[in-house]
Amino acid sequence: MDAATKGVTGTEPEPRRYTHRQILEILAGLMVAMLTAMVSTSVVGTALPTIVGDLGGQDQLAWVASASLLTMTASTPLWGKLSDIFGRKLMFQTALLVFVLASVGAGLSQNIGQLIAARAVQGLGVGGLSALAQVILGDVVPPRERGRYAGYMGATFGVATVAGPLLGGFIVDADALGWRWCFYVCVPLALVAFLIIQRVLKLPRIRRDTRLDLFGAFTITGSATAAMLVLSLGGKEFDWNSPWTVALIATAVVLLALAVVAERRATEPILPPRLFRDRTFALAATASLCVGAAMFGGMIYLPQYLQIVKGMSPTASGLMTLPMVITMFVTSTWSGRIVTRTGRWKPFPVAGLLFVAAAMFLLSRLHTDSSALVIGLDVAVLGAGLGLTLQILILAVQNAAARADLAATTSGVSFFRNLGGAMGVAAFGAILTGRLSSELSSALAAAHVRPPAGGTGLGSPEQIHNLPEPFKGLVLESFTRALETVFMVGIPIALLGFLAVLALKELPLRGR
Repeated sequence: MDAATKGVTGTEPEPRRYTHRQILEILAGLMVAMLTAMVSTSVVGTALPTIVGDLGGQDQLAWVASASLLTMTASTPLWGKLSDIFGRKLMFQTALLVFVLASVGAGLSQNIGQLIAARAVQGLGVGGLSALAQVILGDVVPPRERGRYAGYMGATFGVATVAGPLLGGFIVDADALGWRWCFYVCVPLALVAFLIIQRVLKLPRIRRDTRLDLFGAFTITGSATAAMLVLSLGGKEFDWNSPWTVALIATAVVLLALAVVAERRATEPILPPRLFRDRTFALAATASLCVGAAMFGGMIYLPQYLQIVKGMSPTASGLMTLPMVITMFVTSTWSGRIVTRTGRWKPFPVAGLLFVAAAMFLLSRLHTDSSALVIGLDVAVLGAGLGLTLQILILAVQNAAARADLAATTSGVSFFRNLGGAMGVAAFGAILTGRLSSELSSALAAAHVRPPAGGTGLGSPEQIHNLPEPFKGLVLESFTRALETVFMVGIPIALLGFLAVLALKELPLRGR
């Protein structure tokens, strides 16, 4: 039996042909689910101070923010494999139900421990939704036609990233709502997506080998979890040079080695080793890792510049990222249509990674007196680069994959993008903290200024802006210089992704 079709029993039927209207209906359900899932991961950011004030547990704040990202990333490859065994529709709806129940649980939480547990389960659902939405789109639309629809999926991702903090700020500020509605608000949208998918998605029933690689599932998720714990909590919950860091890194390495052994021996591996021997998958995964690091790093630390240095409110800082959403939507949909019309896809991620690198350079040039126009143009360049890159990379690996490997390749690329995001946030955070301490110490010594009685520890943006002069001015200048280093580090990361995309072979898009 051919390796690409191992595990499929009987004759696999030809995929059903969908009309343009049916595809749009399915796409609407997928987009609503994606919007709901991605908003849920970012909506909590602006609400965290209020949540912690209500439930207590300031020392566990990092866990609230990281729990969903941790489980989302670790579970992504498993959802792809489960959809091969039990069917795309069933597993997508299962992910929606998991997400809904966890969201309700998060809103009903009475203490910080319950909230962390609910956020972790919520991340499981988000991992399934983000991976399987792309897999289902690959099932119902041929690669040659997929670009025009995939562009809308990419635009949805960008809108959700910005809409989350805006929505969170509005809900927290509304007297009639409160922070619990940050979780409840996603439930109706998820139920709508469930009903749409139930009505319009009709995939052929394929009998597949139902054996699940349990040891591979344990080692893959265990290794990813250990790595994510280090990246998410290092420097916050424990020091980078602590025994916790050493133990978690050692655990991740050992489990990764065992995962390689498990996947090489498994009859039905979750991430087949042959995928990593495929040039398209390996290079697209590398590029996705780099894009995730640059994208999440920029999106997390740009609002800090806007709120701390420019003195903007969370809502205003969210509005400042609208140029990024607009250019991301325009370039994502435009490039998708061009790909469908011409069959050429490689020029777009090549140009996209160059745009991302250029955006990192432009963001590193921001100063305390940079105008809103300059900031808007800089983030617009970043949005253009992301719009040209994100969905095209998934299209490239889906086009190169055998039908039996569609779920594994799609969820694999999504996994590396999420992992890159976690790595970017952690690495940029460590760089920011180290550089800020160094810059502030040097500035205080050069200006012969004594820090306030409370020391040089910095709090919320509001507390920073209430600092006495000249200490406040030195803090803002030092923070700006530290952010300059953060964004400068993003340049070589984006260029590494550019080299990976440049090495991709442009395979003709299949019409079936």
